[in-house]
Amino acid sequence: MINALALNLIASVMDWTNEEASKEYAWLKLMSAVKYDGYSDFRAGVRFLESLVTWLKQFDIKDRDFAYKLVKNRLVYISAAEMQQVIESFVPEVVTPYLRGVVAKELKLKPYEVWGSQLGAVAFKDRLRRCLFVGLSDGSRIDILRRSNAGILSQEQVLPMMNIGNEKWRGLNKDLIAEQGEGAKFEDVYLIDDFTASGTTFIRKSAGAWKGKLDKFEKMLGQARKDLRDKFPIADDYNLHIHHYVSTHQAQDALAARVSEAERDWKEKTFDSVSITEGTLLPKNLRMGLVPDGEDKMIAADILDASALSLCEKYYDHHLYLRLKVHCDEAGQSNMKYGYANCALPLILEHNTPNNALSLLWAETKGVNGHPMRPLFLRRDRHG
Repeated sequence: MINALALNLIASVMDWTNEEASKEYAWLKLMSAVKYDGYSDFRAGVRFLESLVTWLKQFDIKDRDFAYKLVKNRLVYISAAEMQQVIESFVPEVVTPYLRGVVAKELKLKPYEVWGSQLGAVAFKDRLRRCLFVGLSDGSRIDILRRSNAGILSQEQVLPMMNIGNEKWRGLNKDLIAEQGEGAKFEDVYLIDDFTASGTTFIRKSAGAWKGKLDKFEKMLGQARKDLRDKFPIADDYNLHIHHYVSTHQAQDALAARVSEAERDWKEKTFDSVSITEGTLLPKNLRMGLVPDGEDKMIAADILDASALSLCEKYYDHHLYLRLKVHCDEAGQSNMKYGYANCALPLILEHNTPNNALSLLWAETKGVNGHPMRPLFLRRDRHG
């Protein structure tokens, strides 16, 4: 009953004919049931269809078709089930091939021969135990990672957060030695997070100083190593692995460049080598445009996206930028029309909407410094 009312309201707002409405109803009901209604901030009675009505009404009548086509033709929604699949594939598809190659090199074997003998199987299992997995946020979903690797990973090698005290480090060291003998250390450390669009949150340089999660982790490890000395459980020449379940090409390129620069800058870095991986690399054409240097207007990557980007110009409240000014300035942008770091992504994650998505999709403002904005997918903001 509620869905039928919402569909009728959408048809009224969009001024569809009966034929157009019948065609769109089928798609709307399918997508809301299969995906969009699962968004974590929707509630009973106010799910996707109801939110779509409210969202569409904020646009002038002549602009509503462009807004609707943005949702229908360009929106990418990563559901809880899809994210779980990416998390479950992390160990078998990312960690395992790497470790198999390391063990094969140590035993002078081909990678496919490692599990062909007891010696190789034991060496692989021991090396896997000497891997430490650290979640960088709630989005790393360490609970799913643990459950999907029960019997493969030890509870004492998976940490849900990177704020680790010295007592915990001592405990990790004691447990590892108890299993693998005196002198055993973690040789590989995986830093895990759910999503990166620009790489800025993970690592960035501002006013000549490094900031971000990697910088915090480096400083924490450096201090813990000085405090604990031989009781510190991570090897001096450990291999650092940076893994995001979902990444953009923009973030992939930025992380590679910034991490390389940081390696040169950090005189006392804690790691020996570093690798950057992702579970899913979003297609390049997901990004809807680019902002030329020295300008603040985005050029559409595809002519079909130009109309949607024009809505970002017209329906924008500069309060978004003023509220996040410090973070925006660090990213070198002068507005939030196209999302943080001008990523211009028509992207929604099931548990929250990234601020790198087009602000048109998630912003909620009163119009103090521009057009009032209503969200299609309400974002839980950690800033401002």
